[in-house]
Amino acid sequence: MKARAGLAVAGYIASVVVTNAVTASCGLWPVGFGLTATAGTMFAGLSFVLRDAVQDTGGRWAALAALAVGCVLSAFMATPALAMASAAAFGLAELLDMVVYTPLRRRGWARAAVSSNLVGGAVDTFAFLLLAGFPVTALAVSGQLVGKGWATVVVVVPVLVGRYVIRNRRAVSDNALGA
Repeated sequence: MKARAGLAVAGYIASVVVTNAVTASCGLWPVGFGLTATAGTMFAGLSFVLRDAVQDTGGRWAALAALAVGCVLSAFMATPALAMASAAAFGLAELLDMVVYTPLRRRGWARAAVSSNLVGGAVDTFAFLLLAGFPVTALAVSGQLVGKGWATVVVVVPVLVGRYVIRNRRAVSDNALGA
């Protein structure tokens, strides 16, 4: 369990740092449907799922500590203004993500992850765009939300498919043994 927690923490911190580094160096990326988003948006969406993994394997305090480390390291990867906007947006969004994820986790991982990502992603989008000085327009917000949505789908769908396959293999194996 400690190895899994360590991997989750490392992945989460890396996603926070990469989000800021890519945003600072690459500007805007297409995210589909004729929309664009800041280049780090996909990694920001991934960070919400990884934060959930840190909470599941290491607890809430580990998630908060990893967030703090990621924000500090980001200051070296982006402009000071971008790093501060990102730290504030991440901090607020990740805390709200935790508030949504924690009670829903008992009712299933996918439900909790998707719901908390929706809340965290929306808050992160508005806070980051406002604080970083990007225009808060319908197109900008839509692009950010679509990008974060893609990142959630890329993580949640393979996990659900993997769990389905494992469950079915066990059922087939159990049936074979019982026959």
